[in-house]
Amino acid sequence: MWLVVVGVLMLIMNFAGIGPIGAWTWGDRWWAMLLPFLLAVLWWSWSDWSGLTRRREMDKIDAKREARRQKSLDALGLQDKNKRR
Repeated sequence: MWLVVVGVLMLIMNFAGIGPIGAWTWGDRWWAMLLPFLLAVLWWSWSDWSGLTRRREMDKIDAKREARRQKSLDALGLQDKNKRR
């Protein structure tokens, strides 16, 4: 996501003429303007291929499940008995 934000900021700076990026022309530096977007596509492809995305989603689900479990134990008053032992 950060690579897309960097790419959009670079495009805005180029079109608005801000800083050194504003002085770049599309004939000279088109590859530099599109590089963050290409890197974002490569990152997302690798992340999906390696299973990183799925692991992160499963970790979120497990954390929610554990939070619900703890909340239920607290509501039943069972958590205090386990802490005393």
